[in-house]
Amino acid sequence: MTNGSGPKHEKGWNKDNLVSRYVTEGAKAAPARSYYYAMGLTEEEIHQPLVGVATCWNESAPCNIALNRQAQSAKIGVKAGGGTPREFTTITVTDGIAMGHEGMRSSLVSREVIADSVELTMRGHCYDALVGLAGCDKSLPGMMMVMLRLNVPSVFMYGGSILPGKFRGKDVTVIDVFEGVGKHATGEFSDEDLKEMECGACQGAGSCGGQFTANTMACVSEAIGLALPNSAGAPAPYESRDEYAKASGVAVMECLKKGIRPRDIVTRKSLENAAAVVAATGGSTNAALHLPAMAHECGIDFDIHDVAEIFKKTPYIADLKPGGKYVAKDMYEVGGVSVVLKELLKGGYIHGDCLTVTGKTIAENLADVEFPENQDVIYPIDNPIYPTGGVVGLKGNLCPEGAIVKIAGLEELVFEGRARCFDSEEECFNAVQNRDYKEGDVLVIRYEGPKGGPGMREMLSTTAALYGQGTGGKVALITDGRFSGGTRGFCIGHVSPEAAIGGPIALLKDGDIIRIDAEKGTMEVKLSDEELEKRKKEWKPRKTNYNSGALWKYSQLVGSAEKGAVTHPGAKAETHTFVDL
Repeated sequence: MTNGSGPKHEKGWNKDNLVSRYVTEGAKAAPARSYYYAMGLTEEEIHQPLVGVATCWNESAPCNIALNRQAQSAKIGVKAGGGTPREFTTITVTDGIAMGHEGMRSSLVSREVIADSVELTMRGHCYDALVGLAGCDKSLPGMMMVMLRLNVPSVFMYGGSILPGKFRGKDVTVIDVFEGVGKHATGEFSDEDLKEMECGACQGAGSCGGQFTANTMACVSEAIGLALPNSAGAPAPYESRDEYAKASGVAVMECLKKGIRPRDIVTRKSLENAAAVVAATGGSTNAALHLPAMAHECGIDFDIHDVAEIFKKTPYIADLKPGGKYVAKDMYEVGGVSVVLKELLKGGYIHGDCLTVTGKTIAENLADVEFPENQDVIYPIDNPIYPTGGVVGLKGNLCPEGAIVKIAGLEELVFEGRARCFDSEEECFNAVQNRDYKEGDVLVIRYEGPKGGPGMREMLSTTAALYGQGTGGKVALITDGRFSGGTRGFCIGHVSPEAAIGGPIALLKDGDIIRIDAEKGTMEVKLSDEELEKRKKEWKPRKTNYNSGALWKYSQLVGSAEKGAVTHPGAKAETHTFVDL
């Protein structure tokens, strides 16, 4: 290989064009080399490419607990490819624990902190490539965002889903426990029922098993080309995950040798592929936030409306929870994400010529994939569950910058009712727990957007409680906050502009008539422009309790959900990328 014109070391690596030269080559690097000797590295290892192996391992939740094990396998793969792995960890905030209280304000913020902290570690130590392993919801987009930001050769790997739990002979997930809280409030569940469910719902390591945000973004990692084919599917406890981790380490060294970088892979076309797989699997509405944020790191314009356009024209073909019957393990057992992608390719819904981390195109990766017979987890593209995607974008005088709704599992796609306004999630949750609402109401939760929250909290506790009370389709909920990938029912999130900056959602009053039409893609409040303008003049901004620290800093920087709730100018403002230093 010819990575420059300077002297080559034992395995042929020339570091003239690798950033690790700053810490391993020449007299000036002697102090840094002394540190590497102190950690037991050999002369040969020091002069090989240095590869960051970043994980979100911690003891906060089952989503992350297996990542440390998988990182060791990734390091073996890096070594086999002639690199020197350097393992490090970053944070996660786990939504299953943070949900329904003040902790959820930290969740979306953690996406930025993950990307920023990996960036700083990579920059500070001059690592040449990156293998990133992630498990929990925000850690997946956070890890992929930093790969695109740095543009060093990178391979992403998902930590794997949890095995389904059991409750009285049925498969259950943590979402069933959240909905169990609603059943408990109505008296359908006793204390003993809820205890039995909570003790059996989560079976060991892995991320939530349905097509919630983690599994949605895992599918995205394959569809967009940053992960090895089939690496997203195997549950976390399976030993095959270690083989995928090792292969990911080998693959990143091949990308380094061939000069394949993340921005060669993530293009407008591959972002469209990613949006298509979300729609086809009835994935999380959060993807409409994360895909624009990933595009922003590449300098590509791809906002919530672009995502929604793909959603609108892509058939829904994978019958996965929360809208359907099956979990990630079931899809894996019938062939995994590759089967979904092959059907989408067959129907002309994805671009087959996009490059991937294998060095091949997505069509080449899928060449030998065959559709599995005698199963109903994944439907053929010519006989979909629903002709358009499981997630729909909305626009109208209540959301001029857009909103998003998950229609997978919904029987009716039009809802009209009277607004019932709450200025925080807690206010609404308390009303729901006390059953202080009527069928036909449109519950409005506002001042929970990126700035206003701050942090754009998810509303799973409230939506799950509603569903557990048997209100599916009878009550709608709209918010400038977010919904969990596990949310089901008539729930509209990401309403933009948000209330904190005087968006129309801030101007609503109890009794206003709101019409949501997921077929037409509209959401309107039946008020004249003149009345909205009058209310806007009377509106006054609200203060939050977060006036210092990380949440304050985030609120000062974060932009609209329409563009991905990003906190920096992105690739369009760059004069160089890290990898070119």
